[in-house]
Amino acid sequence: MGETVSRRHFLKSTAAGLSFAALPDLASAQFATKPSRRPLAADEYSAARPVSIEVNARPVPSFDTSDPQRVRFGKLEYRSGLVLTSSFRGFGGLSGLRLDPKGERFIAISDKGMWFTGRIRYRGRDMIGLDDVEAAPMLGPDGRPITARGWFDSESIALDGSLVYIGLERVNQLLRFDFSKGFTRARGEVVPLPPAARRLPYNKGLEALVMVPKGLPLAGTLIAISERGLDADGNLIAFLIGGPNPGQFSVRRTNNFDVSDAVLLRSGELLVLERKFSLLEGVGIRIRQIPLASLAPGAVVDGPAIFGADLGEEIDNMEGIDAHITGDGETMLTMVSDDNFSMIQRTLLLQFALVE
Repeated sequence: MGETVSRRHFLKSTAAGLSFAALPDLASAQFATKPSRRPLAADEYSAARPVSIEVNARPVPSFDTSDPQRVRFGKLEYRSGLVLTSSFRGFGGLSGLRLDPKGERFIAISDKGMWFTGRIRYRGRDMIGLDDVEAAPMLGPDGRPITARGWFDSESIALDGSLVYIGLERVNQLLRFDFSKGFTRARGEVVPLPPAARRLPYNKGLEALVMVPKGLPLAGTLIAISERGLDADGNLIAFLIGGPNPGQFSVRRTNNFDVSDAVLLRSGELLVLERKFSLLEGVGIRIRQIPLASLAPGAVVDGPAIFGADLGEEIDNMEGIDAHITGDGETMLTMVSDDNFSMIQRTLLLQFALVE
């Protein structure tokens, strides 16, 4: 009880640190999340090697802290959750997550320029742990860890076949990694951003990346949404990068929520994960549903909230979301939290079914 009270008091009393990405087609997701077997070139052996780490998982039996029997929250139905811990010093600060089509293999990123890869273990439909977890530093164009050049706050991730896009918030950079070239040892290449994206406020930059797959409107477009870069009307600045109709648009900001991630469903609905903090209300999260077809240069897009939670539920600093479809045809949403490397906060992995 004391740990829970302390954690919630911390979240309510400080805003410090409150700062996966389209659902790709099946072949693309499998390729990006599956380790490459390509032989490494001689110069690649000089880079820091991935290391195997152990991640412990404690179940979260219910999402509602006052009513363990409650499972329905808006359009989501709670399925299972884990509190993740590790003795590995670099574990934590998870800001984004991408899963394969089965919801098993994953790529996660941390604030401190680290990759975490592995596999979610299930018993029936419930998550029970993580296996085969490896940690590795993100490498820049020169083969050195990106942190060596002062690039931190890797906050957003998108997959496009073997390509993995990473948004670096504080320096407003976008990197592209080809995972067919060494998996997590691939070197990042700088992708040019629109000038307005480079001018986003410090620590409020690109927080969500979504690559639109073939078969949907805006196919081939990278959608990039800022955490709290505001336009003249106080709405959240976002960009369509590449694709058939590039340009800047806005996401309507309401109730002081900021963006923390996004995911694109096969139905063409963009789900935007948001959070807010206030001294009076504490921490809250929500998910808004926005039609992909409404995105266009100059547009101000909006959509209804389909989920909301606060400290009455088992949340923390939720920063990542992804989707997959089960063998039974259910759409599952998986969320991960950023513990800010704090002893008071937690790394949560939560899974819900989307109920239409």
